[in-house]
Amino acid sequence: MASTETQSMQSIGLIEKDVNGDTLWVWCYPAVSSELRQVLLTKCCLTQSNEEFHTFVFGQFCRTWYYISAMAVHEPTALNKVTHLSVAVTAKDFNPEKYAALNRILCRTYIKYGSPVKMMEVYIAVLTKGVCQSEENGSFLIKDYDVRQAFLAGSIKDVVSQFGMETIILYTAVMLKKRIAVHHPRIEALLEFTRALPALAWHRKDWSILHPYVHLCDNELEHLSKCPGYIAGFVDPEVSNRTELFDVFVNLPESIITISKSAKESMMMGKLHKEIGHLIVQSAEDTEKSDSHVIKDISMKTKQILTHLGSLADQCEGSKITMEHLKQQHFPSATENFLFHLAAAEQILRI
Repeated sequence: MASTETQSMQSIGLIEKDVNGDTLWVWCYPAVSSELRQVLLTKCCLTQSNEEFHTFVFGQFCRTWYYISAMAVHEPTALNKVTHLSVAVTAKDFNPEKYAALNRILCRTYIKYGSPVKMMEVYIAVLTKGVCQSEENGSFLIKDYDVRQAFLAGSIKDVVSQFGMETIILYTAVMLKKRIAVHHPRIEALLEFTRALPALAWHRKDWSILHPYVHLCDNELEHLSKCPGYIAGFVDPEVSNRTELFDVFVNLPESIITISKSAKESMMMGKLHKEIGHLIVQSAEDTEKSDSHVIKDISMKTKQILTHLGSLADQCEGSKITMEHLKQQHFPSATENFLFHLAAAEQILRI
């Protein structure tokens, strides 16, 4: 019987680039919708002219995670008319390292045998048993890839190293479930940076808010617009002009964070933010502390705030906090504002 982890895999697709420079979707199992297929072709570096070669990219579309690996095909091989290939696996779970490892085996298997059948055998073995073993193409054990490790793989220390005290803006935006857009022309930099940000709200352990590789095309933006809050990555610099897409904009190459006019009121900073910001910076700059230690420090501070907020809610009817009750506490205006919007994000606000 397949475990829950293995059942999270949904499909496998194969894309080839031939000697004429044509890129084709050649095979999939069991099936991929035409809409998702088009997204996978867009993300696959084989369809992008004059672009650098990306060995591995990942992202999310319509609540489905996709993991795409690409390899150049060198002679001698059974694929004599194929110059490059991509394998795209779709799944319900976020775990880039797991699928990068599996995809490498799938790519090597296809290059060796030149047939999707052998590749499908590997895929089904992992789907049903959680393991595949091959002396030549490598072995893979699904149990080796814990989801917690995937959550911790992004570096909060790197984020703080780049943005310092301004990291508090990112913390506040994630906590309040705001729309964060991040731009960098290099997809690898985007993937690395954006995947770290959901850890700022570790108590949620919610990486479904992450959309690390979004193109400015209608179908992707339409689905993104249905998400109440997100962290979205864009390689296209034009995103900076699409102010309807974000509350907070991160220009990664320039290390600049901008809060949109519409979000300024809810993102008002005060003494509490300064206190949290100092804690984040102090923890991240401690060379003795690992990323997981830093996340723990931030999480403990968050827990204090949420416990306090919860105790205020418990004093209200139905354990739902009201603005009137918040005002009675005589908090500084920025703290009151933050707690009000945080209560809304945590769904303990009476509207």
